[in-house]
Amino acid sequence: MLSPRIRYLASRVGIPVLACLILAFAYSRWQWQGLAVAVSMLVMWALLHFHRVMSVLQRAAKRPIGWVDSAVMLNARLSPGVTMLHVVAMTRALGERRSVEGVDPEVFRWADGSDSHVTCEFVGGRLTAWRLERPESGSGTP
Repeated sequence: MLSPRIRYLASRVGIPVLACLILAFAYSRWQWQGLAVAVSMLVMWALLHFHRVMSVLQRAAKRPIGWVDSAVMLNARLSPGVTMLHVVAMTRALGERRSVEGVDPEVFRWADGSDSHVTCEFVGGRLTAWRLERPESGSGTP
């Protein structure tokens, strides 16, 4: 498994390099017409990605910060390596920041109505660890 720093660098460099390779291939194969089609496809991909990000953030803006319907279900659905955008899309809410801004790991928390909460750690924008904390049950008497 790649370290988070290498994965982050590959995602930042890999996409522009791949776009340049697609443009070069299209131009070498079909000249200006191929280049025009390739540029159109890349712009369409960028617009679709932008639309997804905006729709996730619009849904998150309508809910309280750090709120999730069920912390237990969120805990079950999380997996290592997912992006912060994916977690925000699952919870439909921004997480409550629990760490200093701009310092890795970034720590966010989502809570539900039963005082259960999930605390997530992100390194390089990807989920590395999380833990579910549930309130203690009642007095123990039936």
